[in-house]
Amino acid sequence: MALPLMRKATAVWLVENTSLTFKQISQFCGLHELEVSGIADGEVASGIRGMDPVSSNQLTAEEIEKCEKDPNSILKLSVNPATVGEKKRRGPRYTPLSKRQDKPAAIAWLVKYYSELTDAQIIKLVGTTKPTIQAVRSRTHWNITNIVPTDPVILGLCKQVELDLVLEKSIKTTRKEPIDYTSEGKNKLSPIRKSSEQQPAIMELESPVLEDKKLELSKENKEDKQSTLLEAEKFFTKDTDVV
Repeated sequence: MALPLMRKATAVWLVENTSLTFKQISQFCGLHELEVSGIADGEVASGIRGMDPVSSNQLTAEEIEKCEKDPNSILKLSVNPATVGEKKRRGPRYTPLSKRQDKPAAIAWLVKYYSELTDAQIIKLVGTTKPTIQAVRSRTHWNITNIVPTDPVILGLCKQVELDLVLEKSIKTTRKEPIDYTSEGKNKLSPIRKSSEQQPAIMELESPVLEDKKLELSKENKEDKQSTLLEAEKFFTKDTDVV
């Protein structure tokens, strides 16, 4: 939700000049309801002068009247002056003259800790040129001995949000790249392939042994059957002799 400029000053004016509830004012100004209550009691923002949101085109008188009649309705910000005239920047980033000398230090920091960043991403972050980046990478920069790698956010060359977005994109692109199997990877896979190729040969070596075992088992089974038949015949012959 968009918030008005000078939130506390706006809240002071709304408390003093309207009959809006503390909840409505706190929601519109992005403050806690107890903080608005403190403003009404004179405990909070006692030295702050109220700012009229109607004169600054952030609220309309009709919107205030509507919310005064309905305590459950929420105030809506008509225009946020901070966003008026703001357009998406295109082209190289402008850097003040006082900070241009800090660019090599920022490039050295990015190259040192985030080597996966491309030259285009560094150019977008810091607003430098490709030859400067290559000179810092190859350590052929004219002032390389005095360059101390420093976070570009600390130097004020970019915002932390912008740096985080660039790093997230670089991580996604590196994950999408196809896996390149090196010679080590091939050497690791070769034993598995060899074992699969050697399986038929092992089976061929084992097959004669298995056949011999099968023959031995069949002979033993035949001998067992013959012995059982002989015992049965002896038993029946004894019975006939007794009769």
